[in-house]
Amino acid sequence: MNQAPRVETATITGPFQIEIHWSTGEVFTTDLKDLIGPPRKEDPFCALHDPAFFAQGHADDWGDGLSWPGGLDLGADRLYALGRKQTGLPTREDFIQWMERNNLSLSHAAEAIGMTRRMIAYYKNGSRPIPKTVWLACIGYEVLERHAA
Repeated sequence: MNQAPRVETATITGPFQIEIHWSTGEVFTTDLKDLIGPPRKEDPFCALHDPAFFAQGHADDWGDGLSWPGGLDLGADRLYALGRKQTGLPTREDFIQWMERNNLSLSHAAEAIGMTRRMIAYYKNGSRPIPKTVWLACIGYEVLERHAA
């Protein structure tokens, strides 16, 4: 898989909550309350505060996100990152921040945690999920670097 994760199916499980099955094989029950925010009349997402309207959400035809009537949608990339974050898994943004904090290029990051440069690029661009073991290696790298300083 060299593309960003896609929404396979989505099921409304409660107020602001959706169970999303991803092309990666992962399943996250994602709470959208913080993403949607408080209801404001000028905000197009205000409609999602209506439980009947929210219940009409579904995976779009191409797996690029979730859709509601009237053209309201949420992108798969944001939903995927939110689902991973809410379950305690590392996100693309976490990985990028780790590289930046440690001033690592793709090649140096690969060397630091014993991976190929290609896999580091996949993690950085979000086309592959970051396994817990890889994230633990990232944390370990930082601990060892601090200890050596």
